[in-house]
Amino acid sequence: MRYTPATMAHEDSPTHRSFRLLAALVRPTAALIAMTGLLAGAAEAQVAVKAVARPGATPRWNKGMIPINSESYYHAIECGKQGGEDPACVFWDTGLCENDDFALAFYSGYKQVAYEVWAAVRKKKPAPQPSYQAAQRTRVTIGISPVAGSTNALTDFVLKRGGKAVQPAVRTVSGATGNFTFDYAAFAPTATVTLEMIGKARTVSCSISPEVLRQFR
Repeated sequence: MRYTPATMAHEDSPTHRSFRLLAALVRPTAALIAMTGLLAGAAEAQVAVKAVARPGATPRWNKGMIPINSESYYHAIECGKQGGEDPACVFWDTGLCENDDFALAFYSGYKQVAYEVWAAVRKKKPAPQPSYQAAQRTRVTIGISPVAGSTNALTDFVLKRGGKAVQPAVRTVSGATGNFTFDYAAFAPTATVTLEMIGKARTVSCSISPEVLRQFR
């Protein structure tokens, strides 16, 4: 067959069939490219990390964050007496859920007592005896702030325990920072806890195992 404009336009011509085959190949390829872009965007929108307990914290503690009692109160005092610039038992949450967007800081009754003692000892003053009643009234507060250079501003935060969301007693988001207060039960070391730090660009999800939760103070 001679390939003329007439024969090329005919739907049964080899050229026409080739065009149809090429079009059939291009369509799924374009769809695949679009799907690949969507998957890449989804991966970018969710970053998953695992919590790692800070090593070297002494005196050792493996009962997790609990409301202050006589045992944890005196344990926190001994922790604070260590002094130094950055004692791991006081600032046990440093680097807990390390990522490129957000930094976490925990505050609890234990930390309140340990910090007050540490601040005095660091200034070469006698170790005080912090208010037991004030420590008992202190619940767990998580502070979230951006790390240096981050452009992913915080918009919300969700704590999940065993896959179910736990509502905070107090929630404050201002600018790129947030504070969220919970009861101690949310951190009991009997189930995995997930912290979802939701930013404008992506969400950072931090999974905390019961083993790590037991080292919380």
